[in-house]
Amino acid sequence: MSASIGQSIDAVCKEKGIDRDVVIEAVKEAVRAAARKQFKSGEEIQVEWAPETGLEIFASKVVVEEITNPGRELSLDEAKELAGDEVEIGDELQLPLPVEDMGRIAAQTAKQILFQKVRDAERANIYEQYIDKVGDLVNGYIKRFERGDLIVDLGTVEAVLPRNQQSRGEQWNQGERVRVAIEDVSKESKGPQVVVSRTSPELIKRLFEMEVPEIYDGTVVIKSAVREPGERAKIAVASIERDVDPVGACVGMKGSRVQAIIRELRGEKIDIIEWSDEPSVFA
Repeated sequence: MSASIGQSIDAVCKEKGIDRDVVIEAVKEAVRAAARKQFKSGEEIQVEWAPETGLEIFASKVVVEEITNPGRELSLDEAKELAGDEVEIGDELQLPLPVEDMGRIAAQTAKQILFQKVRDAERANIYEQYIDKVGDLVNGYIKRFERGDLIVDLGTVEAVLPRNQQSRGEQWNQGERVRVAIEDVSKESKGPQVVVSRTSPELIKRLFEMEVPEIYDGTVVIKSAVREPGERAKIAVASIERDVDPVGACVGMKGSRVQAIIRELRGEKIDIIEWSDEPSVFA
């Protein structure tokens, strides 16, 4: 039995990318809850796991002179019978409980709790992996369609591209590659965990970072970006070096750089202007 449980733990770790210690703690907590439901004696249940011995369930009891709580206490005479004459008042004993006495209902309870704990651990893992990537550009492919939303496979998680984050006029096919910006990452147990966008101004900023070395190395800075997704975008750029033309750097030779971004945005027109502190420039 211990071998099969160990194999299951290894499989979950590999499939979900969860730390082994986290999975083991989830197993122990699930069995602990199921044991409480099974034995119903008010005992303090402890669960241990080792590859050699498998799961072991114990009831923790304190040795007392006079028992007032049978679920948590043990008389000195009983304690000596179980653990030897060295036992003293105040000692806490770990008394083994029979794992084989766990019934079908308790086993089902353990399974449900374990499933939820693994899901929580998986979500926490994904949250830690993606929370610092909000605003970043990522590659994925269209996995399926759900009521107007697109499910995008990012490799380690299925992200949601909601209808309101899709650019007007864009049509996608299942299996098609797509570049998206990470819009939101949630730790909550309900709703999509990772939301991505094709309409965010961050998307166009990241695309320019990819295509324009001067933006990537910080010589040219995008000071502002606005979009009417699917129609038109406008970015304002500035250079920290006098001899670098920020607009020319973004346009590229014969428009090669900006055209690559227009193709990625499927024809969305892009205006590139030099940044100014005068609001009238952006009217």
